Amino acid sequence: MSDSQIIEMYVNRNENAIAESEKAYGSYCRKIAMNVLSNREDAHECVNDTWLRSWNAIPPQIPQSLSAFFGAIVRNLSLSRYRKATAQKRFGGLTTLLSEFEECVPASSSFSSVESATEARLVTAAINDWLALLPKEERVVFVRRYWFGEALKDLADEMSCSPNYLAQKMSKLRKQLKANLEKEGIEI
Repeated sequence: MSDSQIIEMYVNRNENAIAESEKAYGSYCRKIAMNVLSNREDAHECVNDTWLRSWNAIPPQIPQSLSAFFGAIVRNLSLSRYRKATAQKRFGGLTTLLSEFEECVPASSSFSSVESATEARLVTAAINDWLALLPKEERVVFVRRYWFGEALKDLADEMSCSPNYLAQKMSKLRKQLKANLEKEGIEI
């Protein structure tokens, strides 16, 4: 079933939209949730919550890309669940990933509540502009690592390179991003 047909089902409040979403994007959403949470039960709940959020959001929203729409929802739900779970304990997978990334982007807590939304949009636009300048392979691996939370070893296996080589490449990309953001006047 096509994305436009699934969206039409949501707009028409046809409950089969959820089943069709699961068929088309269930494994994609589970992979994102598992990359963040590393817990099958929590990931399953986040995917189910994704379908509920989608049901409540469409309409009035009409996504241009269902994969991006569902991916963003499940990622945000998974991050929220992760934060809740780690309020009492540390969790290695995402903590390591976030610590890598915090060296090149500003912390959201460094902004007042009034300027945070504006600053977040500026940072997002600057990151998107920087990503657009990268060669496709580097852009894809960067997004897969830092947006989808994929393991460095898995990415290295797919690229037929060593994890150490890819770790060095990711470090170089983070340094480039940091320099680009600083050039744009964004304090890290």
